[in-house]
Amino acid sequence: MKGRDIVAAMLWWRHRHLDRLADDRFLLVIAFVVGLGAAAAGIVLKWIIHEIQFLLTYNFSDVGANWLYLVFPAVGILLTLLFIKYIVKDDIGHGVTKILFAIARKQSKIKLHNTWTSVVASAVTIGFGGSVGAEAPIVLTGSAIGSNLGRMFRLTDKQMMLLVGCGAAGAVSGIFKAPIAGLVFVLEVLMIDLTMSSLLPLLISCVTAAAVTFAVSGTGSTFQFSQTEVLAVSRTPACLMLGIVCGLVALYFTRTMNWLEGKFRTLGAKQRMGISGQTQKYLLGSTILAVTIFLFPSLYGEGYDLIELLLNGRSAADWDSAMNGSLFAGQSRLLLVYLVMVILAKVFASTATNGGGGCGGIFAPSLFLGCIAGFVFARVWNTYLPSDLYVPENVFALLGMCGLMSGVMHAPLTGIFLIAELTSGYNHFLALMMVSVCAYLTIKLFEPHSIYAMRLAQRGELLTHHTDRSILTLMSMDSVIQHYDKYLYADMTLGDVANQVATSKNHVFPVVNRQLQLIGVVYLDDIRHVVFRPELFLQLRVHQLMAQPAAMLRVDDSMDRIVKIFDDTKAWTLPVVDADGVFVGFIRKSTILSVYRKLLADYSND
Repeated sequence: MKGRDIVAAMLWWRHRHLDRLADDRFLLVIAFVVGLGAAAAGIVLKWIIHEIQFLLTYNFSDVGANWLYLVFPAVGILLTLLFIKYIVKDDIGHGVTKILFAIARKQSKIKLHNTWTSVVASAVTIGFGGSVGAEAPIVLTGSAIGSNLGRMFRLTDKQMMLLVGCGAAGAVSGIFKAPIAGLVFVLEVLMIDLTMSSLLPLLISCVTAAAVTFAVSGTGSTFQFSQTEVLAVSRTPACLMLGIVCGLVALYFTRTMNWLEGKFRTLGAKQRMGISGQTQKYLLGSTILAVTIFLFPSLYGEGYDLIELLLNGRSAADWDSAMNGSLFAGQSRLLLVYLVMVILAKVFASTATNGGGGCGGIFAPSLFLGCIAGFVFARVWNTYLPSDLYVPENVFALLGMCGLMSGVMHAPLTGIFLIAELTSGYNHFLALMMVSVCAYLTIKLFEPHSIYAMRLAQRGELLTHHTDRSILTLMSMDSVIQHYDKYLYADMTLGDVANQVATSKNHVFPVVNRQLQLIGVVYLDDIRHVVFRPELFLQLRVHQLMAQPAAMLRVDDSMDRIVKIFDDTKAWTLPVVDADGVFVGFIRKSTILSVYRKLLADYSND
């Protein structure tokens, strides 16, 4: 059955069975289906990753180096590259950034293949050792399910945006068994406003996804955490200090990852010594990943085994087992050195995985780094401060997970609720709040946007909770520009101008050269006193009548910048040119205000 036939069948089914439902109630039905799909995708992905990792590593030694760590990650990235190149034939990286872009600039349209391709690619990447997380690909998958269901039933752009949020919320809720965190993630990271009309669909997707996952894998928390002691008030300074440390580690992770991604983009843009850019990226990425995993086996895959160990270890022997399979095995005195080196190397391993051609996200790396940072902080604190200021190391490992996630994602509430639900650590809610807020405030001093949003923010394509900026982001150049098919040339006479004025409703006319590059404009108000005087038709030329515009806009300018230029120049009409100065059209302030008003009404109609 062709895609068009499927759409027709879905519309017929809705008309036959659900026409009695109002649009808002029908949206609840779709939100339920989206929750089911997101949960199923998460369950399948986790199962595939587990099976691949078990088959590859079940007989690895715990006491010595395992040389196959140098092979498996490179094979995984290669298989992912081949899958993307020959089957997907599209970019499927940076899942959450893609969702933000779809919401901001593409009316929440996500390609159909994203409903399954991210699952396959990330399963292979992570199963073979890629040092990234499975959560972002599942978030993209869930959002793609919501987007494509919305398109099938021809829902409005606003409803599509909500379904994209439902898919993301369901994905986080299902894969982490954390329904509250799923809801908060959509509000903080995807920046979808919480209104009465959006709350219920999001909740339905979250609860549905969590219930399906509970039914399949049990009701236990994702990470078992048996510590029930409530942190004493005397440990508040340690919590605040941990938050600052987590913010600084998050800053290191964010900036280093951005820097490395820039290097990979530069590498992929040029061919060197007959080697294509993509091949260079693969060779560099797979080499970095393989070497870092060989030296620090904890970097293999998502790293959740190390998180379990640091949360539930009870003795020195337990902690030392973190170095099993590495060159550090059996060296108890080097545990902290090993863990600090893992923190420093993790960002290289994660960036190399995606930069080399793999597919994965930063949810798991954030949790992984946070857990280690919290444990290391507590161990150093307990070593150098008096015994009466002792802090439990496993509790601070839990708090560190919250701090890193809050810092990297700029989402303090998501960090709080996710860690509380992941570990059933509700007894530490106040401590989670302190660490989360401190980490968030620390990184905000240096980075205004999260690692997901900064790429879009630099291009002016980020939708935010600032209503004015969000409306401008939703506006497109095509919606406000007026294109012209007639031009004036500098050597034309006043009579030629009069002919255009007589047959046009415009009040401003572009003057171009033979390459259609804009060289000036003629305003009707400026020539009104001469334009209909026949005795002057052959005496005056356009170059004598034209003026220079107050400013020229570029076709790639953001709407935020365009509005600022209008405000600065006090102009009512400005020309638009391309990168070569070729005239494209005019934008009128009245048109911007009209489109803005319409979008504002749609945006606020709740």
